Amino acid sequence: MHPLTVFGTGSDAGKTTLVMALCRIFSRQGLRVAPFKAQNVSNNSAVTRDGLEIARAQYLQAQAAGVEASHLFNPVLLKSQGSSSVQVIVNGQVYRNQSVAGYYADIDDLKHQVAQSFQTLLAQYDLVIAEGAGSPVELNLLEQDLSNTFIATTFESKNILVADIERGGVFAAIYGTLALLSPALRANLIGVVINKFRGDRKFFADGRTIIEQRFGLPVLGVLPFQPLNIDMEDSQSLLNYQQRFGAIKIRIAVIAYPGLSNFNDLDPLMADPELEVELIHAFRPLEHFDMVLLPGSKTVIRDLKWLKQSGLFNALQAYTKPLFGLCGGYQMLCRTLHDPQGLEHDTSGTETGLALIDDDVHYSAPKILKRGSYRIFSLDAIEGYEIHCGRLSHHPLWYQQGRIAGTHVHGVFENDAFRAAYFGSLNTGYQGYDFCAYREDQIHRFTDMVHAELDVTAILKALSA
Repeated sequence: MHPLTVFGTGSDAGKTTLVMALCRIFSRQGLRVAPFKAQNVSNNSAVTRDGLEIARAQYLQAQAAGVEASHLFNPVLLKSQGSSSVQVIVNGQVYRNQSVAGYYADIDDLKHQVAQSFQTLLAQYDLVIAEGAGSPVELNLLEQDLSNTFIATTFESKNILVADIERGGVFAAIYGTLALLSPALRANLIGVVINKFRGDRKFFADGRTIIEQRFGLPVLGVLPFQPLNIDMEDSQSLLNYQQRFGAIKIRIAVIAYPGLSNFNDLDPLMADPELEVELIHAFRPLEHFDMVLLPGSKTVIRDLKWLKQSGLFNALQAYTKPLFGLCGGYQMLCRTLHDPQGLEHDTSGTETGLALIDDDVHYSAPKILKRGSYRIFSLDAIEGYEIHCGRLSHHPLWYQQGRIAGTHVHGVFENDAFRAAYFGSLNTGYQGYDFCAYREDQIHRFTDMVHAELDVTAILKALSA
């Protein structure tokens, strides 16, 4: 069976969610499916069971496929550190911090790593579904492109193009992509998927005809807009969060600093009908919120400086209600943060924190990468994971005293017992819900929608040809 590559006409066209749905669709049909993205650029990452780091998107796709997440699914991950500097993660471990120019200088070595991972997956799985990045026709970057042309050309994959109709200009986007696509990739193009359609699809009947007859490209499906409220991949997709309000009992302010990372920790809060969550991007009074959450940050010291420049630092010091920190946000609650080697930032430095926890943070290698069961907050077992270079001397994993609490463990709010205990202490009327069931329902319903609208038979026929 040929591997499959899912291209997009641009960023946020819906490649990630389509790959997720295809992983579930084909796994339901008895195939052993592996997701793949050669290079991802995201500060949202997860840790595999063997302690290796991959993008959250590929972790989600692995869950949809029903397979254990592996570093092979995302051999190269780039995490922004500001000022054109990136942390390069290869095969699940930190390779180096370098400039974007330095990264591209190493591209031939990275191509070798990517090809090895893909070849291994081809031998282990019935079908490998590769997710592209951005557009496959960024002409100035084709020689450095790992996720689109390199994989599709090297392994002669069959290809699908996803076009985002919500943005407008869908015909130009499709036509332009086809015109610029190499003959080899064009020959292996199965068809196009129109994504994020709103309204009555009968009004797109002529559009379908235009694409098929004038462009010579089969339309495999027109997918209605249906948000997937889990594992948002980047800051742009944060705009797609849809809260499901019920009887609101607690109002939460989430400080959305520029280096915000691993905001999948917000998924259980956004989906909770008893919580109202507001992202705070600039200074505003915090007194009317019942709780403030400091989420993860890829650049903690830089974001601390942003808090001070914006006025939010003083607002947080004056805040008298519950304050919770996650990973980088947990470190901000401490006295002083020391990064003498610039491990997590573009330069070395020291910065004073909020001093609400009597501890200091020291950044040192190697990065702590761990997934497992944790005994924290007086609970027997919380499934979660750690991704951090910052180390606390006295409270390495968690802290709770009075209104101040925090932890290095991502995923803590996915635990129903913890949410019930923590939010119940803020409002005795809080009841809670089953997040794992909600998450699976999100994957299931999105997949069912895609399966109903997509010509899966045509795709399977092309993959088997």
